[in-house]
Amino acid sequence: MQQTNREFGPLAMLRPVSWGDGVVLLGIGVLLYAGVRLAMGAPEWIKGPEIHLTPEVLPYYLARSLGRMLAAYALSILFSLIYGSLAARHRTAEKILLPLLDVMQSVPILSFLPVVLLGLSAVLPRGLALELSAIVLIFTSQAWNLTFAWYQSLTTIPADLKEASSIFRFSPRMRFRKLELPFAAISLIWNSMMSWAGGWFFLMASEIFMTGNQDFRLPGLGSYLQAAANAGDLQALAWGLAALVGTIVLLDQIVWCPLLVWSRRFKLGTAEEDIPPASWFYKALRSSYLLTDLRGRLSGPFTRFSDLRKPRRKAGRIMTFRRFFERGGRFIFYGIGLAGLSAILYETYQAAQLLSGVPWSDWGRIGFGVLATSLRVLVSLIIALAWTVPLGVAIGTNRRLAAWLQPVIQITASIPATALFPIILLFVLKLPGGLEMAAVLLMLLGSQWYLLFNVIAGASAIPQDLKHTATLLQLSRRLRWRTLILPSLFPYIITGAITAGGGAWNASIVAEYVRFGGETFFTVGVGSLIAQATAAGDYPLLLASTLAMILAVTVANRLVWRRFYRTAEEKYRMD
Repeated sequence: MQQTNREFGPLAMLRPVSWGDGVVLLGIGVLLYAGVRLAMGAPEWIKGPEIHLTPEVLPYYLARSLGRMLAAYALSILFSLIYGSLAARHRTAEKILLPLLDVMQSVPILSFLPVVLLGLSAVLPRGLALELSAIVLIFTSQAWNLTFAWYQSLTTIPADLKEASSIFRFSPRMRFRKLELPFAAISLIWNSMMSWAGGWFFLMASEIFMTGNQDFRLPGLGSYLQAAANAGDLQALAWGLAALVGTIVLLDQIVWCPLLVWSRRFKLGTAEEDIPPASWFYKALRSSYLLTDLRGRLSGPFTRFSDLRKPRRKAGRIMTFRRFFERGGRFIFYGIGLAGLSAILYETYQAAQLLSGVPWSDWGRIGFGVLATSLRVLVSLIIALAWTVPLGVAIGTNRRLAAWLQPVIQITASIPATALFPIILLFVLKLPGGLEMAAVLLMLLGSQWYLLFNVIAGASAIPQDLKHTATLLQLSRRLRWRTLILPSLFPYIITGAITAGGGAWNASIVAEYVRFGGETFFTVGVGSLIAQATAAGDYPLLLASTLAMILAVTVANRLVWRRFYRTAEEKYRMD
């Protein structure tokens, strides 16, 4: 471990409040207001397609949902690589991009959907707008933790590896392919698994969305599960869950397990693992002469070209841009900036007028709701930490245990908690405080996996050399946890806790307001207010509640987690 002056990965978003935070919060508020205004001007009645609950439609619905998930994941990877690289490599961009990322991960996904859906519906055909909106919603449940993981990896690459890449004069492409991507491989793959689990969680919300008299539905597995849950059809719900579990098992065996085996070659350290990971599908691919030949023919020429190509025109492009800027181009940028600022100020004024129509009684409900939801988030995080840290360490350090539990965890994490919620309600509603207990359980199901997957990634990344050293020193179990495991995991735990907190706040929207068997159940909370306002088409209350949640999450990130961030920044870094 080494002290560093560089901000530690995603934890850098917890730095002191700056003017950039105010600009970002203002911009998010304006964007949400634009969506609300579009919703207020939308047609009074929109009817969605009928969702059939027969098992015969499941293959078609599953194919549609997988296509949306794959498109959202590809968009998330592209966004994460670009966004994280800009934030990690450019100090000026970092001052804007990190507070923007901080706020964006705290925006309730279900409040963000009307902005995207109604905005796209205004300029695109309705079918295309619905498909793109679903992809964007799934993207917002996948992108943030991938971006955090990539940014963390770039800012924590050991100094000797960076120096070696400079000595050998790696081009940017070669540095990305030979250093940055391999170093981030383990973290990116585990967070990709978490992103897919998060995508399944919000698939139901992205394929069935209703506000007021407007019904936006898409055929898919998520809409099938939601329709079955709303109808109380447990047989159809069982068929949908069976299709989902089968898909998850198949993806685990042919995608995630091979990727995890492949990524172990990039683990720091010189010592080999006692029990190396294995995958039957990865072994089959490795033994395929046809695939090996095809890969060599396709990737060989491109790899040699990208590695040997020199960025000859880079300096020329920079000089051309500088001359353009010096010869008057800066006035164009100033003009664009002034026009953008004027538009933001105007929309802010309009949003303030809309918020002025919210009664004081509703503001009181919002304030009390924020406190109630905050307590539920805190309880869910405490419960999650209590079991994810020991289990994550066991899975990350024990290959035999990981071989059995990893598929189980992948399946469990990917099952949408909203699909399980009717079963939970059947058991807990009759208990004292049943709905409160059910809300905490659903928030826990929507947040605990962020912690578990990050802990597993951190435990998996501990160099084998350090484990052997701890064994040679005959450290007791308690001392090993204190001097090796917990210090190595600390940054991953904080990262997981931050994203888990955001997941719990987002899950509160579906945890505190539930429709089941033709009845509506809700409890006090800001998530419940957002859901009620969305269902009733009360757009002023929707905007006020969403802004209150964003502000609460942002303040919690800056005030509660700052001490832990400073500890991670000053003491814990693998080097």
